[in-house]
Amino acid sequence: MVSPSWFGMLVLAAFVLFFEWIAVDSGDSPSSDTEEALKKPLFNYSSVSLPDEHISYLFRNNLTLAKICESDSLCPFKEHLKKMQSCWGYEKTCQPEYRYSYPVCSVVDGGWVNSISAAQELFWKQADFGYVRKKMDQMKVLCEPQKPEDSSLVCTSLLLHCTASKLYLDLRNPRRTQDRYKEDFLQDGEIGGHCKLNKAALLAEGQHKSPLQSWSSELLSYSALKLHPFENGECDLVVEKPAIFMKLDAGVNMYHHFCDFVNLYITQHLIGSFSRDVYIVMWDTSFYEYGDLFKETWRAFTEHDVIHLKSFDSKRVCFKEVTFSLLPRMRYGLFYNTPLISDCYNSGMFRAFSQHVLHRLRIQQEKPKENKIRVTLLSRSTEYRRILNQQELINAMKTLTFLEVQEVDYKYKEIGFLEQLNITHNSDIFIGMHGAGLTHLLFLPDWAVIFELELCSLVWIEIYCSDIWRAAVHFAGIIVRMNPATLTWLDLEECDMSPGKRRTKYFLKTRATIPLLENTPNSPTTRLMSRSSCVLFCQQQSTLSSTLSGLSGGNGTSCEACRGRTLPIRDFLGLSEHLLF
Repeated sequence: MVSPSWFGMLVLAAFVLFFEWIAVDSGDSPSSDTEEALKKPLFNYSSVSLPDEHISYLFRNNLTLAKICESDSLCPFKEHLKKMQSCWGYEKTCQPEYRYSYPVCSVVDGGWVNSISAAQELFWKQADFGYVRKKMDQMKVLCEPQKPEDSSLVCTSLLLHCTASKLYLDLRNPRRTQDRYKEDFLQDGEIGGHCKLNKAALLAEGQHKSPLQSWSSELLSYSALKLHPFENGECDLVVEKPAIFMKLDAGVNMYHHFCDFVNLYITQHLIGSFSRDVYIVMWDTSFYEYGDLFKETWRAFTEHDVIHLKSFDSKRVCFKEVTFSLLPRMRYGLFYNTPLISDCYNSGMFRAFSQHVLHRLRIQQEKPKENKIRVTLLSRSTEYRRILNQQELINAMKTLTFLEVQEVDYKYKEIGFLEQLNITHNSDIFIGMHGAGLTHLLFLPDWAVIFELELCSLVWIEIYCSDIWRAAVHFAGIIVRMNPATLTWLDLEECDMSPGKRRTKYFLKTRATIPLLENTPNSPTTRLMSRSSCVLFCQQQSTLSSTLSGLSGGNGTSCEACRGRTLPIRDFLGLSEHLLF
């Protein structure tokens, strides 16, 4: 008699033989299938999270990752390995023809250069990836490690950006006040590392000592420590992940806060890493919290919450890897204090920033609607940004059936910032009053057009003339009324450029009307004509009065020649002077 246990074993064996026969009969190979299923990629490619257009540039600057992808059958970026000659432009071996982009200059500005090619190169260094190359060339060692386990400090000129390894920070007795950027917050011995410090070279770089212009106040106290804090139990807390220190501008103003984000993006290029597995540490010496109306943007740069410096109070903190980010108000920085050669545009760096942020925040572009132009009018409810005849403008546009018009007021309590970006990124024409709200033009699609409205009041306005006279040109437009086909505004008197005149006053005087809409060849949509484009292409006029003559149909020829041209929307730098500082 067969026992139940033996019978069960016989039945199980029969089932195994049966299924093996089925597998063999069908030609399948269970072992190979199992091997393929168990195979894992050699790298976590999902962590890359970059726009498709940027992947080849990543490989160009990370050959180790490129080799991993090449040898990994599961790498999803194989196609990008074929384009590794592509380069941002700051790489030493980058050939100009393979740069991510190249500036476009329409006129030679004799005050800067004497040829179009020289103008392009200068703009590239001022406002494109040439700016990154310039900062890379400035990097020098200020505290040199003597052993592999030692600390280091490497900085650009004027301490605008630094990297440090094994940094010691003593916050046991913080000198916190109401000042967000207290200059004597740190004393000698409270920040430093175990390395050979060139103190004289460090002090020589402290010429731009100002809260949002350099790291001088923080790093001039950097000390060469006798003991190695990482090896002698001097650290109450060791931060293993890379950290980025930032001093932030106003978080309630989009123009100012995006000076933070743009410089953080440029800093990522400087350190060669776009990883989000980093800590952002907000360097703030006050007791206060930080009001941030655009906090969703941090997701483009870190997967962790932003850390306030005061969270480390009462501790000796040791950071294995630290980056001191470029700052929002640096002299000759981007984009708050940016002197630019005129009549040039197409900054690839700003376009790349826009693509990077939109991709990581998952803002999708809906295709333009057939036979429809999506017009977004940004309404402002603040006292000095209201359009007095706003409904008249909206009604006028709505008489054109091919315009799909929407009015939005980007109040953060009513429309979240991601939704704001979604609306902006899906606009073909964006109209708004002069001010920080027009920072949204950074995130318009490539084919879009910006139309800036100016002050609606016949008042005297003071504008500095000196080196920013062309900003005065941009400030000249004043909206009066709009009908379905034309825009009418009042202009200002010319800027007094005589020696010693620091500023002058303007009175609104010249009325001019230009076509508002045009049919652009090779364009799927009717384009809005931008008054700003005409101003930009007319800056070679010797005075503003001759420019106004061209705008109003007088004897000027420069603006007559540029009628019908639209301003490339990615030329954010050329328009940054429009925004509220």
